[in-house]
Amino acid sequence: MTDIPDVRPKTAFDAVADASPALVVDVRTRAEWAYVGIVDLSAAGTQPVLIEWQTFPDMTVDPGFGDALAHACPDKETALYFLCRSGARSLSAAREMAARGYTKVFNIADGFEGPPDDRGHRGNLAGWKAEGLPWRQS
Repeated sequence: MTDIPDVRPKTAFDAVADASPALVVDVRTRAEWAYVGIVDLSAAGTQPVLIEWQTFPDMTVDPGFGDALAHACPDKETALYFLCRSGARSLSAAREMAARGYTKVFNIADGFEGPPDDRGHRGNLAGWKAEGLPWRQS
């Protein structure tokens, strides 16, 4: 199993905003993108790559994920920052792409929403939203 480093959401945002080639790869489901929101990278002049790791509603791993991402990003030297709700699915997707030869692969710790707080609500304790990074809903 490939060891994938965790990075803070702000680290990923800064990397994408920098001049070096870097992408945020959001592997959540279409339902999550539509109803929960997506990262807003417009200030960096780019947008996240949206490819489901698991498909909703049965949550089976999409066997075409790796090929779809390789098509979207053929340069295996581009830094890829993987994002999901809390950091678990994104880690699996990152491992897949590292196994395919991508050399700069990172998992965004705590994902988009992070763990639930004491009331069971996500987005308050850790993750992209809790760190105050730009995001939007459709």
